[in-house]
Amino acid sequence: PVSGEEDGGLGTFSLLRHGVRADMCVIPEPTSMNVMPANGGALTFRLIVRGRATHAARRTEGISAIEKFYPVLQALHELERARNADVDVVMRRWPLAYPLSVGTLRSGDWASTVPDLLVAEGRLGVALGESTSAARAALESAVAETCRRDPWLADHPVEVQWWGGQFASGRTEPDSPVISIVAGIEERLGGAAPEIYGGPYGSDLRLLTGIGGIPTVQYGPGDANAAHAPDEWVDVDEVRHCARALVQLIVDVCG
Repeated sequence: PVSGEEDGGLGTFSLLRHGVRADMCVIPEPTSMNVMPANGGALTFRLIVRGRATHAARRTEGISAIEKFYPVLQALHELERARNADVDVVMRRWPLAYPLSVGTLRSGDWASTVPDLLVAEGRLGVALGESTSAARAALESAVAETCRRDPWLADHPVEVQWWGGQFASGRTEPDSPVISIVAGIEERLGGAAPEIYGGPYGSDLRLLTGIGGIPTVQYGPGDANAAHAPDEWVDVDEVRHCARALVQLIVDVCG
């Protein structure tokens, strides 16, 4: 298995007919039994904002790193809005196809000291077809422009670091047989046509399509909204249903 922002087992099937080999892969991610042939990417970033410490009783003689982070946060909100203004049709079911989120903030040593350091860590969504370098450049440019407009930050610019998960986007071509085959099996077993859409998180799909050249979909039990939570759960009936569908897929594809 290879890791992603969402981790799921891999099922890869090969078809040999008329002397031509075609590979396909199904990743049983939690899709509520819908079919996902694409995923946005996700890049983890760190922002280091510096201020000047002083006793809170002399606040005006210091520079609060927390206050200097505020315009940067506003710039990130604007960047998120701009990056989601016009998204690929396969991603339009989501209110935010490519979220930009700050997940942690660390600042301050004592309640009566103006803090001279703030460290913010977050996650930047990568659009379908966008390179990770272009996505990084967009965030770095937004931060740099904010610093340019502020006298303190112009002399003490926010440092941007890229660390942790760095997941590209990925997609399977809309006319790939794996999409119609898996969707057809789900319809046969479930009586309803599954929805077909892209996921707003990074996954192994990017490696299989981008590096392996293997048409890949995500299809599996559970709702991603319940993933990575204290009460994470998957409906057992959906697990059984998915197992039947994967067995049927093997029979249909491998004969």
